Amino acid sequence: MQYILLQAAPAAGQQASGGGGSMLIMMVAMFAILYFLMIRPQQKRQKEVQKMLDALQVNNKVITTSGIYGRIVSIKPDKNIVVIEIDDTNKVRVDFQRSAVAMVITPEKSETTTS
Repeated sequence: MQYILLQAAPAAGQQASGGGGSMLIMMVAMFAILYFLMIRPQQKRQKEVQKMLDALQVNNKVITTSGIYGRIVSIKPDKNIVVIEIDDTNKVRVDFQRSAVAMVITPEKSETTTS
């Protein structure tokens, strides 16, 4: 009986040590998948947003992250603030953090149809 137990013990130990290398390969593969599906696209998006924020100019029509439409009246780069006019008739102006600008509205080009 002891002979059977002694034979079974080394066999189990050999199987456990062989699985460590494949586990490491699986961990590296999972990290690579995570990087290419989540981390890399997020970094790319952050670079695009930063490029858009750096290119803000006076008279750009923008939408803020809170959904307010307006036109940039002035930019205070030292305080990282943009002043947005949200009502042309009453001249209502609101200060926003530069990072609160979600997107710049570009005028859509009208399509001309020829008949």
